[in-house]
Amino acid sequence: MGEILILSASSGKNLELSKKLQEIIGKRASTKLIDMTGLDFPLYHSKAEGESLPQGVEDLKQDFMHSKGVIFVAPEYNGGVPPVFNNTIAWVSRAGKDWREAFNSKPAVIATHSGSGGIHALSAMRMQLSYVGMNVFGRVLHTHYNKELNEDSAHALMDELIKSLI
Repeated sequence: MGEILILSASSGKNLELSKKLQEIIGKRASTKLIDMTGLDFPLYHSKAEGESLPQGVEDLKQDFMHSKGVIFVAPEYNGGVPPVFNNTIAWVSRAGKDWREAFNSKPAVIATHSGSGGIHALSAMRMQLSYVGMNVFGRVLHTHYNKELNEDSAHALMDELIKSLI
């Protein structure tokens, strides 16, 4: 079985949720947790097309390429995903000959802890990740300050993800 890549788009509650999911997976699969807020990628823009890749982008692309499944955890930001989420996806998609090669056909789980509810972020993640070729699970993990993580649901979803990797 391959590695599950876990990406957190905030260093607060979403990183805590990411670590909890990593704990739930435990020894049943190897995991790698990346805090996207610690990536030092410049803002992606069209002028970057002629420039070399920033330090670390190729490594992150390789993490995607070697993963068998990916978990994305992001808060809602102005009714969508945080800029670091979009920026990370943009740079990874640019790091190869085929912009979808790091994402195509990989199972993806989406989750959020958001002060504003998070439903819009989940919808935005689903749309963007499906567009780049990922198979996003229908079931999501949705938490906020008034709704704690349902650990039974988290365990069931992690079980489902692990089974999809076999």
